[in-house]
Amino acid sequence: MNVPILPSALALRTADLRDPAERARIEAWVQTQAEATPFHLPHWSMAVAHGCGQRSHYLVAERANGAFAGVLPLTELHSPFFGRALASAGFGVGGGVLAAAPGVARQLADGAMALARRLHCTTVELRGGVRPGGEWQEDAETYLGFVRPIAVDDDAELLAIPRKQRAEVRRALGNQLEVMTGRGAEHARAHYAIYAESVRNLGTPVFPKRLFTEVMARFGEAADILIVRHQGVAVASVLSLYWNGTVYPYWGGGTAAARGLRANDRMYFALMGHARARGCDRFDFGRSKAGTGAAAFKKNWGFEPVPLTYFKRTTDGSTPRSVNPLDPKYSLQVRTWKRMPLWAANRVGPWIAKGLG
Repeated sequence: MNVPILPSALALRTADLRDPAERARIEAWVQTQAEATPFHLPHWSMAVAHGCGQRSHYLVAERANGAFAGVLPLTELHSPFFGRALASAGFGVGGGVLAAAPGVARQLADGAMALARRLHCTTVELRGGVRPGGEWQEDAETYLGFVRPIAVDDDAELLAIPRKQRAEVRRALGNQLEVMTGRGAEHARAHYAIYAESVRNLGTPVFPKRLFTEVMARFGEAADILIVRHQGVAVASVLSLYWNGTVYPYWGGGTAAARGLRANDRMYFALMGHARARGCDRFDFGRSKAGTGAAAFKKNWGFEPVPLTYFKRTTDGSTPRSVNPLDPKYSLQVRTWKRMPLWAANRVGPWIAKGLG
């Protein structure tokens, strides 16, 4: 898509992410933006497109001299269950409009709406970023974000954790648990098996295995997997991204045995130390839905919740799509999925999940 020249000497166009030079220019600009996330990087858009078979449309706003003024990574989602949508960023928890000025943000958002109409996508979802203004619906109540500094060493990290949770971490440290990190095929297989079981137990379908493979490949050394084993058996695992001094533990979970072993506590404490050794000074615990056990777990670790503001708009004035598993209309599906045999959930789940975005 190429949109005509805009006011204020700005032009919108769709970046060609197949071009290494184009990707490098975008990444360099994103690196300079304080509100940027890994989900704004071309790596993410390409991993999602190749990993889930959903098309990427990476909008850039350029000044007359060719300098970037803003970007908006969009994923075109097709699902027989959840309809057609443009999401920024697809399969990310962030990645909304990234712009040097509010006027640029409005133009990028308008460009997303124009693209949605052309692609027959009913809903546009912007996850965070600069407020687009206009008729966009804002939601600052559903999701919470959790970020805090990483302490200078393990002893200081323990003291930074509130007393009750600190006791749980100490118990985990006393268990016979082995921690390993890496990027190899063995790590990938173990992680996917654990993650698939974990999300099945929560009642949600697992993403395609190729999405994880693509993220690992495209982020290179900026991504790895940390696994916790008990008596040689992997019981907890997390795939993390590292960017601009922050670790993002993104896809993590544990088996049924992990709870009694406190393997998740061991996992996240070990990740803090591992990220520190990699030069990170911030831990982004990701988002959780308000009022859930996951949000309470992160608060127990000493993370203060901050509301995340998302934006939605439809091209025809209808109600935006909802993919929130806490929505009462999905309660039967969630209960059914929890009882599904793991082999069946792993076979059917990726086909459903790739349309969630």
